[in-house]
Amino acid sequence: MKVQFWGAAQTVTGSMHLVHHQGKQILLDCGLYQGKRKIAFEKNRQLPFAADKIDAVILSHAHIDHSGNLPSLIKSGFKGPIYATSATRDLAAVMLLDSAKIQKYDVKYVNKKRKKKGQTLFEPLYKQHHAVQTLKQFRTIEYDHLFDVLPGATARFHFAGHMLGAATVELNLDADEPGTDKPTRLVFSGDIGRDGMPILRDPQTVDDADYIIMEATYGNRNHPERSDAKQTLKEAAHKVYQDNGKLIIPAFSVGRTQEIVYRLNQLAEAGELPEIDVFIDSPLAVNATDIFREHVECFDDEMIDAILTEEDEDPLSFDRINYVRSIEGSKALNFRKKPCVIISASGMCEGGRILHHLKNNIENPTTTILFAGYQAPHTLGRILLDGSLEKVRIYGEEYTVRANICKLQGSSGHADQVNLLDWAAKTSERGDVKGIALVHCEIDSAQAFEQELKKRKLGPVLIPAPGDEMEMK
Repeated sequence: MKVQFWGAAQTVTGSMHLVHHQGKQILLDCGLYQGKRKIAFEKNRQLPFAADKIDAVILSHAHIDHSGNLPSLIKSGFKGPIYATSATRDLAAVMLLDSAKIQKYDVKYVNKKRKKKGQTLFEPLYKQHHAVQTLKQFRTIEYDHLFDVLPGATARFHFAGHMLGAATVELNLDADEPGTDKPTRLVFSGDIGRDGMPILRDPQTVDDADYIIMEATYGNRNHPERSDAKQTLKEAAHKVYQDNGKLIIPAFSVGRTQEIVYRLNQLAEAGELPEIDVFIDSPLAVNATDIFREHVECFDDEMIDAILTEEDEDPLSFDRINYVRSIEGSKALNFRKKPCVIISASGMCEGGRILHHLKNNIENPTTTILFAGYQAPHTLGRILLDGSLEKVRIYGEEYTVRANICKLQGSSGHADQVNLLDWAAKTSERGDVKGIALVHCEIDSAQAFEQELKKRKLGPVLIPAPGDEMEMK
């Protein structure tokens, strides 16, 4: 009985952990690796195991770095079930199709230039029909319901708070030795959300863990205590309104976009937003927002109260907001002369419509680019946020960075060090946890968090590299 760590090991993206139990294999997540283009290109095409030998997948949530390589798994021969919450399945339905579509158009755009140079043309990682087949293999399970994964293995989803449908996975594995009554309980945190964040309920912990796989994205730091994301949005909107410029917000289409819209709606309801149009330029975000409205079971009391008390009964919409689906509508924003807010994907600026908005506006000093989430190393978003280069390449062309670059503090969907320690302590409350593996984090974050866990006598702790194993007894 063991776990092999194949993704999000000493890095943040590409979540993928393989559980071996009684001759069967259960995969926890199957995400896309995001980072330096060439490395990501190779990693995502080469699964580190035989797909047709996987018996089941348990998906913690729908973010692409956790779900985005499922179609490659199916393409390579996986025939088994994919277990997820209903909200995760509904989001995956639009996100995986969108991922396939973006790959198609991005590859087409890049290949046009490669063909002129006589270079080898690229193929998309997978196509839309692979995404469709993936959806056929989903099996939805609601929170707090114990279900059979395989003979000798049961699981339960607990609310993780990170995004709509996100779950912490409780996996119970029957002992290898006959006559032993108590199963081994492996708890996979998925991505842990923060207490008190808008829209979603707070995360839960799990009792009686024997082994834990937990994220430590912010294991080495805490979020600013008095950060006010709503105030930052207000100030940025007023600045571009006065400068007759554009406020461009790269944001993940699912989760972060809805959170920003929710806060803009609060400002609009309070009369604190200037008369500025807001464009959600992402078909995926449009579809995802509709899905949000259908899953009230995930909402916190504040969100439900807003639905019941607002005149339009919709905290994800207001008079000056515009949801853009068409390519023509997106292109028209490049020629807009009035100030506006553009929220577009991808959140790390590695693909999608945001690249076109950056290409057309990054050299304009009246533009403000406001980052609203974590930026993985080597992504364009990280390069811009670090301010390490005066010029950046977008679709192969070089652009001088003249726009104002800033960050929306207090908007992270990930727990910080204090929250993570609290979650680990409660999940280890019984006192005999045999191992904690730290994943979904960079090495400096993992090492700092390991020291904090040791101070509290929680562990032993493992910081796995890709391919490392954790034996479970």
